[in-house]
Amino acid sequence: MTVKDLFKRLFGRVLKWFLWAFLLSNLYLVLCKWMMPPVTLTQLGSFFGGYGLKRDYIDKDEMAPAAMLAAMASEDQLFPDHGGFDWKSIQKSIQGNPRKKNKVAGAGASTISQQVAKNVFLWQGSGVGRYLRKLPEVYFTKMIEWVWGKERILEVYMNIAEMGEGIFGIQAAAEAYFGKPAIKLSRPEAAMIIACLPSPKRFTVKPMSKWVRWKYPRILNQMRYIEDDPDIQKLVYTKVN
Repeated sequence: MTVKDLFKRLFGRVLKWFLWAFLLSNLYLVLCKWMMPPVTLTQLGSFFGGYGLKRDYIDKDEMAPAAMLAAMASEDQLFPDHGGFDWKSIQKSIQGNPRKKNKVAGAGASTISQQVAKNVFLWQGSGVGRYLRKLPEVYFTKMIEWVWGKERILEVYMNIAEMGEGIFGIQAAAEAYFGKPAIKLSRPEAAMIIACLPSPKRFTVKPMSKWVRWKYPRILNQMRYIEDDPDIQKLVYTKVN
């Protein structure tokens, strides 16, 4: 067998593996429109890293509207409007949009849709892995926008986001920090939990870190700015079909 033949065989196997991975990932994407992801790489990393894995997946109508409102106020205020990417934030040009007034510092760098795509289908991390992730992240972000829709993306996000050491999702966070189900969270409690993002191991809710203490009142202010928007209200109060 020549080197050329060996290269062709190797290339064929890699291409076949890639096609199978692509088809299976798309099948998984469609299934996750109705089922919660059994596990994510971030959750596995938390478990094997010694942080544990506490989670309790719940439906969107079992979450306090304030929790979803806080998430959008802090992480992605244009979530109802964009197609997966907040180009204005990417370009650092937010002038002329009333929702961006007094925006919480650091919000919008990565949309909720992007975070869900990355958590469910890809991996975390920086360095080379971050750049290798960019193209598939764009693909999966657009696909969940088209296939899942905004309500489902928000529901999945609120269930899989890491909100403390080994704590994933708003239900587990509500129980761990306030001893109550997510549906009974008050506005300040919801804002405190969301304030730990995007570094929940560093910015702790209990004991409350200086960052969370500084950030959560600002999230509450942003919640007041965006809560009257009809698109925001539809997302917060509409049940997933």
